[in-house]
Amino acid sequence: MYEYGKRIGFSECDTKRQLSVTSLIDVFQDCSTFQSEDAGAGFYVLEKLHLVWVVNYWELQIETLPYLCDNVTVGTFPYSFKGCFGMRNFYMKDAEGRYIVKANSMWTIIDTETVKPVKAPDFIRESYTIEEKLDMDYNPRKVLVPDGDDYNIVHPDPITIQIHHLDSNHHMNNGQYVKLAMSSITDMDISSLRIDYRKQAMLGDEIFPVVYERDNERIVALNDRDGNPFSVSEYIGRIN
Repeated sequence: MYEYGKRIGFSECDTKRQLSVTSLIDVFQDCSTFQSEDAGAGFYVLEKLHLVWVVNYWELQIETLPYLCDNVTVGTFPYSFKGCFGMRNFYMKDAEGRYIVKANSMWTIIDTETVKPVKAPDFIRESYTIEEKLDMDYNPRKVLVPDGDDYNIVHPDPITIQIHHLDSNHHMNNGQYVKLAMSSITDMDISSLRIDYRKQAMLGDEIFPVVYERDNERIVALNDRDGNPFSVSEYIGRIN
C-alpha cells in the first residue's frame, strides 16, 4: 500500500473549518497519482502510450472529517485488475491511527486515440502490489435515478462547464462532479456517498441538475439537455 502524512490546509476546508467532501476526493486522487508516479506507471509514462485511467465509480464512507491543521495519514492500494478495470481502495486515518474515512473506487484504462477501453498492460499490473480490500460496505456500482415517487424533486439552475472545471485530460475532473452536485443540495453532514459516472462532460457542455430529496437522502442527477446523465450521485446524511 501507499501512504503519506498530510496536514489539513485552510483552502481545503468548508465553512466549519473542516475538510470538505470535495477536497477529500481531491486528496484521494492525489494519493493514487503519487503512488502511480512513484511506481513508474503514472501520467507521463501512460501519456507516451496514449493511455489514461478514468474513474467510473466512487463510494466513500465517512466516520468524521478532520479540521484545519489536523494531521492525518492518507493511503491507497489496488485490490483487483480485471481486463480494462482496476479496483482501488482509499483511506484516511487520524493522528491516532484510527480510520476516519474508507473509500472504494472503480477505474477504466482508456486508449486516448480510439477513446475505447483496453486491457491494462502487464507492466502496469506488475507495478503495484495487490492488497486485500478494506473491510467496508461495498454497495452496487450503479446509482439509480428515482422514479420520483416519495421524493421531493428540485431543478436548480443549469451550469455551463468552464475551463476551471477541467483537468489535464481536457474533461471535467471527477471531483468537480461532486462539487457541482453538492452545490445543488442543502447543507448535510454526510456519512456516505456514491457517485456513478456515466459520460464525460467537456468544455462548454450545459449541465441540468435534478435533485431528489427524501429524509436524510439526496440523489443528484447531472443531466445533459436531453435528460441523459453525466453522473448520478447519492448522499446519505448523518442522523444525530
